Amino acid sequence: MAGSVAVQLTPEEEKQIIREITTASGAHTKAGDTFYLITQRWWQDWLKYVNQSQTSVMNDGSFSDHHNSVGSSASARPRCIENSDLIYETESEDSAKTIELQDTLVEGTDYILLPEGVWNQLYSWYGGGPVLARKVIDSGLSQTELSVEVYPLRLQLHLMSKGDRSTIRISKKETIGELHRRACEMFDLKTKQVYIWDYFSCQRHALMNDMEKTLDAANIQMDQDILVEVLNSETGGCASPVQENGSADNGALAVAASQSSSLPAGGLYVNKYSSRNGNSELLQNANVEKAYGPSGVSTRGSSCGLTGLLNLGNTCFMNSAIQCLVHTPEFARYFRDDYHQEINRQNPLGMVGELALAFGELLRKLWAPGRTPVAPRSFKAKLARFAPQFSGCSQHDSQELLAFLLDGLHEDLNRVKHKPYIKSRDADGRPDEEVADEYWANHIARNDSIIVDVCQGQYKSTLVCPACNKVSVTFDPFMYLSLPLQSTITRSMTVTVFTCDGSALPAACTVSVSKQGRCRDLIQALSNACSLQLNEKLLLAEIRGHLIYRFLEDPLISLSSIKDDDHLAAYKIPKILKKTKFLQLIHRRGEQGAGNSQGTMGWKPYGTPLVSPISCDETITRGDIQLMVNKMLSPMLRKNSTEYPGINCSNAPMATSNQFHATGSTEFCSDSDGANARQSYSGSLKSVTFHKLPLQLVDENNACIDLTVGEDKVVKLSSSSMSILVFADWSQKLLGSYDTSHLETLPEVCKYGHVNKKARSEPLSLYTCLEAFLREEPLVPEDMWYCPQCKERRQASKKLDLWRLPEVLVIHLKRFSYSRSIKHKLDTFVNFPIHDFDVTSYIANKNTPHQIYELYALTNHYGGMGSGHYTAHIKLLNENRWYNFDDSHISVINEDDVKSAAAYVLFYRRVHSDKSSASNGAYSTGECQNYHN
Repeated sequence: MAGSVAVQLTPEEEKQIIREITTASGAHTKAGDTFYLITQRWWQDWLKYVNQSQTSVMNDGSFSDHHNSVGSSASARPRCIENSDLIYETESEDSAKTIELQDTLVEGTDYILLPEGVWNQLYSWYGGGPVLARKVIDSGLSQTELSVEVYPLRLQLHLMSKGDRSTIRISKKETIGELHRRACEMFDLKTKQVYIWDYFSCQRHALMNDMEKTLDAANIQMDQDILVEVLNSETGGCASPVQENGSADNGALAVAASQSSSLPAGGLYVNKYSSRNGNSELLQNANVEKAYGPSGVSTRGSSCGLTGLLNLGNTCFMNSAIQCLVHTPEFARYFRDDYHQEINRQNPLGMVGELALAFGELLRKLWAPGRTPVAPRSFKAKLARFAPQFSGCSQHDSQELLAFLLDGLHEDLNRVKHKPYIKSRDADGRPDEEVADEYWANHIARNDSIIVDVCQGQYKSTLVCPACNKVSVTFDPFMYLSLPLQSTITRSMTVTVFTCDGSALPAACTVSVSKQGRCRDLIQALSNACSLQLNEKLLLAEIRGHLIYRFLEDPLISLSSIKDDDHLAAYKIPKILKKTKFLQLIHRRGEQGAGNSQGTMGWKPYGTPLVSPISCDETITRGDIQLMVNKMLSPMLRKNSTEYPGINCSNAPMATSNQFHATGSTEFCSDSDGANARQSYSGSLKSVTFHKLPLQLVDENNACIDLTVGEDKVVKLSSSSMSILVFADWSQKLLGSYDTSHLETLPEVCKYGHVNKKARSEPLSLYTCLEAFLREEPLVPEDMWYCPQCKERRQASKKLDLWRLPEVLVIHLKRFSYSRSIKHKLDTFVNFPIHDFDVTSYIANKNTPHQIYELYALTNHYGGMGSGHYTAHIKLLNENRWYNFDDSHISVINEDDVKSAAAYVLFYRRVHSDKSSASNGAYSTGECQNYHN
């Protein structure tokens, strides 16, 4: 045996040596170091032999000495290292054999990575192989993270002069100069006569002449084609003439599909994906994808459309969206036919046709007979090339990918080669039908593709200026509808309502308002709930640290500026007030030792401030302020109180019958008509006599004035401030006479996650979501509208109406929402119709005939934000049967199981009165036999 030793060590000695090597090398890993792949099966056998757990040698070089619960001291010593499960051999045209890693290998399941020192020691003991070495590279956005490049780039080199082709493996951290050198070496060319091109779709995309630039920086992807151009030494030109599209006359440069595929280079933890059904299905199909050409897909006589997609590492978001698109009958028919003539390579907004070509090829494979799962690596490589945000093995939003695909396919297939400039006109009172047709004609003049034919509709957008009432009507196209769920449409807000005349105790009032509403909406809802009198209004304030942080006096303040954990108070005040200031009664509680180092009594704010208006036209004395404060506090005065001598409560207006009452799931406030218990705001405060309270007034010089003395002295009100601060110092003795618990427990605006039982028991209808989407809402402050009449940006109200609907209506349920800096997923169950989805009543164009839709596909999202999983439910129209597409696993499901709280993006197809036209897109099994002919 190669590398074996004469003296065999004991298991404990082997374990100790590996531990020492790992400890020594683990903390010093750097770019350029070598790691080695070893099969997980052999590694498990060795762990049992030395009585260690699977995590003994970690990928970061650390060593853990955990033991298995089952003793393994009697386990047989493993034989030689056997890595053959990880590889397959390929043979080139010159009969040279090379070793390639199997596709879809998963670290921790199929193999583990060992530091060089550990591998060398194990190899010296056991021998075997083959040796699979990989380098550590810098990765991540900052290029400071380390990862092992398990799968280096595989590039197809095409030699222009001879039509030769060869495959090369090279690290993405190598330079263009190194690729140039190796290409010359491979084809035996002189360096100075060779140019290399980034080459795709039979076109030379870019000359790669920056020899110091890395392939990673040049955005070179796995299985990309590289054109090797040789200059004619006599003429200085190309050895073979190149046509306008970049292809050679001899046709030898036609881009062939990759002979095999592999995962993109990952980190030390390559491909950590684990589906809900486990990895067994994925591993069983690890070697199913062999060499294929345009018509080389395996056929087994099975029904068409039941081909799964292998998960390449958290690509379930992509697989679910692709399956819904390829099972859209109109798209399946279009990409089955010769669509190449419609590819728009000159569109600067497109992807030079590459995205459409990659999608079309993938669709043909998925609709071919047989059920061999397809690994969409070529498509993902193109996707990463044009949308780097979807590169790598991270999880992404399926709807965001779908939006990019629809837009990208449209631009690649746009039949309009030269877009005319068209300036849209406002409606200006013209009939909606005329304006809508004009907008649509202008849109089609610039955008005309299969995507527009199938997926694009039109809605009417009406903006109204809040200042001058200018109305602007436009008609805009849409590709899909993003419908908010009920919990994102409205929000429950709890506000504590106070009176300033002593007529009622403070009480919390919970109302439901528009999430994008304004303060005026909240005040209106509170006014209705509290049965506000005609001569009253509410003054809204935000409370922080037992003080008034700000008055929310501007009715246009957005409610989005009020957070769920804020505290709000609303004060009932007279509606007609002239030259008025507001007295703020701030409560302080005494704490022993809080005042100074001598341990005397100190005062700290607590509770909620009270507010009362003061007229600036009248002369205000210290006694008047004492009277106001007594009146405000009178509802909290304990009955028959003798704890605080000197307080005469005989004239205190009690309001025990004026409590706020809760009705149903929402708390409503109501005042009784106790005229005897309530004094008019305009009444004279001096007609009632109260005894003195320990009050301190802050004057205009920020000095404190004791209001318990000199009650006839006039108080000078500051001319610069609208507020008068008065501190009420609550001693323990005084607290015995008043119940201040009503001031202490100011609730938050909203406790996140609280849903009442009634709301939970009633499922949310898709129609309700659609109504909320079409409801008039104010624009968010960040998206204000420029009013052409005011010549200023205004927070206008916006109303959407459906006007023209597409053949395929895509509906996105907005399950993800933000609260402060945290993103939440809403698992709300939406009751969406599968059959007879009637949206006729929601269309503003009354000349539109009945619009009935039927569900044929949807994507699902299970789990939370970070560890979620996507699947697709799809109905094969020719079979009239539903299937669950879970990456490579496909199973039959009942129609009753289609609805769930995981539904994310819904695909509806218009039902025509002519049933034959409605089923035109369904493919029969016989048609599938000609997919690649």
